Amino acid sequence: MSVKDEVIRLIQDLPDNVTVEDILYKLYVRARIEEGLTELDAGKGITHSEAMERINKWLN
Repeated sequence: MSVKDEVIRLIQDLPDNVTVEDILYKLYVRARIEEGLTELDAGKGITHSEAMERINKWLN
């Protein structure tokens, strides 16, 4: 499925009263998820424990 087809399907699955802002937000979230998955596939991810350590540093 092409990116264009995926975007069309995403929009078609939204309710009829959707706003342009809602559509843009959904597209933005989808793009960030795809970017994250690509990074993980490239081995750029971190372990759960490392993520938790980073979060604990931010919160303290």
